[in-house]
Amino acid sequence: MARATPPPSASASGCCDGTDAMTTSTPIRSPQTICLFTGTLAAFAGAERATATLANALAARGHRVHVLSLWGHTPVFSLASDVQHHALFAERVAFKHHYLSIVRNVRRYVQEHGIDVMIDVDPMLALYTLPATFGLSLRRIAWEHSTYASDLGRRARRWARSLAARRYDAVVVLTDADRDAWQAHHPHARAQFVTLPNPLGIAAPAEAPSHDGARCILAVGRLVPEKGFDRLIHAWAKIAAEVPGWQVRIVGDGALRDTLFAQANARGVGDSVQLLPAVAEIARHYAEAAIYCLPSRRESFGLVLLEAQAFALPIAGFAADAGPRALLHDGIDSLIAPDGDIDALAIALRRLIDDAPLRQRLGAAGYVHAQAYLPDAIAARWEALWSPWPHAATAPGAAS
Repeated sequence: MARATPPPSASASGCCDGTDAMTTSTPIRSPQTICLFTGTLAAFAGAERATATLANALAARGHRVHVLSLWGHTPVFSLASDVQHHALFAERVAFKHHYLSIVRNVRRYVQEHGIDVMIDVDPMLALYTLPATFGLSLRRIAWEHSTYASDLGRRARRWARSLAARRYDAVVVLTDADRDAWQAHHPHARAQFVTLPNPLGIAAPAEAPSHDGARCILAVGRLVPEKGFDRLIHAWAKIAAEVPGWQVRIVGDGALRDTLFAQANARGVGDSVQLLPAVAEIARHYAEAAIYCLPSRRESFGLVLLEAQAFALPIAGFAADAGPRALLHDGIDSLIAPDGDIDALAIALRRLIDDAPLRQRLGAAGYVHAQAYLPDAIAARWEALWSPWPHAATAPGAAS
């Protein structure tokens, strides 16, 4: 049985001190003007939720915070009133056809608002940020939300990562395994490679909630192959007839909705599988569930796992990537099945369904674990990234 471990510290060869995130954060030494540069906040996804959460937490700590999106004027996740949001385009466009205008507009925005710290919410955005901030004195940080192996076969993504490693002050990744991968692929990098987990994106209940009477197995995410909801439906079909009154609820949007409906019907569980649209206020679904399931094939971090833990839900599922492996502790806050073993996943779900005390024990342990990821604690660790470093915060061509 695995032992529970603390959340990954903000480690980067001494850049951050890994202060216990459960302690009250100290006041900031000097407010900064920070810009989180992102593709969009108009989509229901983990990176977008994490961006909004971090922006709000940094603003609450006294920083002047901007979010600059390539497209989408209306964020789907709430931003604090003192967080300024601006989008360059109303809708998604062919950005390669607008490249020069994007670079000019990003530069204008940075200069007009006196940005001190530029955080790219995807290393791909370095392709815009580097030329846009050429000659300007500011910190440049790339925030990677995917595993290093997930380059999508795109040469541009590999080039952007190389630029961020060579030219940025820091690259923030979600797990120590990805920090090690960046270091291995970029041994002569200028950037510090820093492990920082995503902050919990929803308000956690003040006390671990009770889920007495709930009979719902919840899964949340985009309806895409990587999330593996077909594997959950397959596992559910093996036990559904034995547990009348229970149901599976999948919350999310995506191209596979009709395919998943068809699969559920073909396996005879159409009446006990719900497919509901993504919503910004996801807390209600966690409150109504009894079990959370993670059937993902790929999961760079697994913010949904923290959200489930914050609501004291026991978790069953696979831990195919470093993120879930860092967040889940088999037999302590979850039951982990070997990746792709549908029978083992069905057994884990059935075990949780049949054993209410086990559900309560695993859920209570998860609730304690989630407290280390509260937004203020994570924001305090981000602040170390723009503390004075030995090298100047300038891009090539900056005035000395």
